[in-house]
Amino acid sequence: MPRAATTSDVFNAIAEPRRRRIIEVLARGGDVPVNDLVHRLRLPQPAVSKHLRVLRSVRLVSVSRRGRRRLYRLNPRELKPVHDWVKHYERLWGHQIDRIKQRAERRARELAQPPTQVKES
Repeated sequence: MPRAATTSDVFNAIAEPRRRRIIEVLARGGDVPVNDLVHRLRLPQPAVSKHLRVLRSVRLVSVSRRGRRRLYRLNPRELKPVHDWVKHYERLWGHQIDRIKQRAERRARELAQPPTQVKES
């Protein structure tokens, strides 16, 4: 089965770790020039531009120009489908956390109990 195009939707676009890193940088707010992204991510400029093109195609980022500089900004509203999808699984995480807590509390009680003494005959 062929893989879906990275530009088909937000899920495919954010599947790539470097694009998620770009989103993390842009999530700090403000307009970020391409050169700043290149510097922060330590990636070649053509690679950053390629990833930004994918993110733009699914409207996760927008671009504006100031003089000769291209400034990128995150459109966080476009991440809502991801948030909504992940939210369905939140109850599973809560259940797992409850189980871990119960185990930890049981272990703490076991460790707090004084050892039983064996009577000599």
